[in-house]
Amino acid sequence: MRAVQVSKAGGPFEVVERPIPEPGPGQVRVKVEACGICHSDAFVKDGAFPGIEYPRVPGHEVIGRIDALGEGVESFTAGQRVGVGWHGGHCFGCEACRAGDFVSCSNAKIAGISYDGGYAEYMLAPAEALASVPDGLDSAAAAPLLCAGITTFNALRNAGARAGDTVAILGIGGLGHLAVQYARKMGMHTVALSHGPDKEALARELGAHDYIDTTAGDAAQQLQALGGARVILSTAPNSAAISAVVGGLGRDGRLIVVGVDGAPIEVSPLQLIAGRHSVGGWPSGTPKDSEDTLNFSSRFDVLPRIETYPLEQAVEAYERMLGNQARFRVVLTMGG
Repeated sequence: MRAVQVSKAGGPFEVVERPIPEPGPGQVRVKVEACGICHSDAFVKDGAFPGIEYPRVPGHEVIGRIDALGEGVESFTAGQRVGVGWHGGHCFGCEACRAGDFVSCSNAKIAGISYDGGYAEYMLAPAEALASVPDGLDSAAAAPLLCAGITTFNALRNAGARAGDTVAILGIGGLGHLAVQYARKMGMHTVALSHGPDKEALARELGAHDYIDTTAGDAAQQLQALGGARVILSTAPNSAAISAVVGGLGRDGRLIVVGVDGAPIEVSPLQLIAGRHSVGGWPSGTPKDSEDTLNFSSRFDVLPRIETYPLEQAVEAYERMLGNQARFRVVLTMGG
């Protein structure tokens, strides 16, 4: 099989030939149809995640079909369409797993980091890492839903907002353009915030009821003029931009951060106390959350906007993603 691997931390991507792997007990082999490229793949490329064993094949936005079953796998069948996301398996035995909190498993695996991922024609995955994929979803379009999709969908549905509440989405890039769609389809009064007037047409096309240009006046005041936001979901990796909109929260409002920036967010105690506000973050979710995301997306026609590249052009595709040249999401597709 063909695969794209990184042989050492900081090393280049290499297109290589490898033997097709055989699944062990509790594993399945997936014939990959598509794999999204994510900023988190830089963890493998740069060696920025502890414990990575090289060579390693990245990729945690994987859609394909089960090609072979390992011993003891009874919950899936050969030929079944499945996805593998960031949550790449858990141990079942730690305290978190016993409580059903598999995301917090102390021995959790990460697809494309703990084991080889989807930049390849075949991959192995633990059965507990799999999510069933609805037939109606195109594989290339479905792939980013296993990271960008689940992150925004899961954050919104756990945010405490109800249909009719005002939900603001900060940023309408790879994460935000999905978040706007989800918020609208969940029945929220959806407000998109981004820099510049040129983003308004896109925001409204995606489903936003209102658009706020963060370069034209005080965005927090503009949110307050709309009654204040029950939730602000920040998908923009810009802590200064996040800090600037906290004042737009309504009473009992909640800021949820999913876009990563290393700089601190500035929030005054007075802001938090006076409005009973809270600030938090949200990770992706479990394979069951992935299934919920995929099913909701299929039923309500929420799809990412993508650029596709064949596996052999993984270097070009990755560089477009990393350099912010791709407007939304980049996906590798496998021939045959």
